[in-house]
Amino acid sequence: MDAAVDKMVRDRALNRCEYCHMPQPFYSERFQIDHVVARQHSGTSEAINLALACIDCNLHKGPNISSVDPVTGTRVDLFNPRSDIWVEHFEWAGVQLVGRTAMGRATIRLLQINSPRRSVVRETLMEEGVFPLDDR
Repeated sequence: MDAAVDKMVRDRALNRCEYCHMPQPFYSERFQIDHVVARQHSGTSEAINLALACIDCNLHKGPNISSVDPVTGTRVDLFNPRSDIWVEHFEWAGVQLVGRTAMGRATIRLLQINSPRRSVVRETLMEEGVFPLDDR
């Protein structure tokens, strides 16, 4: 990926995962540039289709663009950081990310954002007073 595009994506995301909102400094692995709509689904490599993602979110998301809402059982689109507003779909309840909408719930489930391992990391960061950050 072009270095200028990489920097623009990271700066736009405030250097945090655009799905779970974990800041890059709390991860040892460099965050990845995610194609929101995968190239295999005709997604482009233009900035409008790119998002910054931690390794956990990116690996669980894969090429998926939809999933099933665990409450209603209906198929819904996944959260799109380029067109959806994070605070409309998600909110923090302690260390757990809660979906405010079907889209939020489906995204949390598919990306396994509330896995025990990820929750323990957030709990430690909360005890240190560095998480969560202000959401946008």
